[in-house]
Amino acid sequence: MNAGRPAQPGRTRVCPHCKATILESASVCPGCQHHLRFDPAAVQRPIESQTAMRVEGTISPPAVGEPCEFTVVIVMRDERGAEIGRQVVSVGALRPDERRSFALSVEVSPLSGPRPISRG
Repeated sequence: MNAGRPAQPGRTRVCPHCKATILESASVCPGCQHHLRFDPAAVQRPIESQTAMRVEGTISPPAVGEPCEFTVVIVMRDERGAEIGRQVVSVGALRPDERRSFALSVEVSPLSGPRPISRG
């Protein structure tokens, strides 16, 4: 049986169901939550991920009686503040009687499986 190639931190692939870019190490797509492969080791080991950050909020039209539009943008920056990613997640409109709630969470987990050999 093929043990597969060593896991490399941050390597990505495309989910065959929703076409989102996800981590290669994922057994379940975090977007559509479809199972991507059967991982017997994942069934036996406890889930080690933790939520490192979670932000929730609700928006409503700023003026009474006026519809408005919204754009949801996520920007990621490195430790120096340089932008390394920007994604428009959703756009839409709100009538005066509507509200929208949003939640953003970032989960972190240790890389499972064989580690790449570091060459120093």
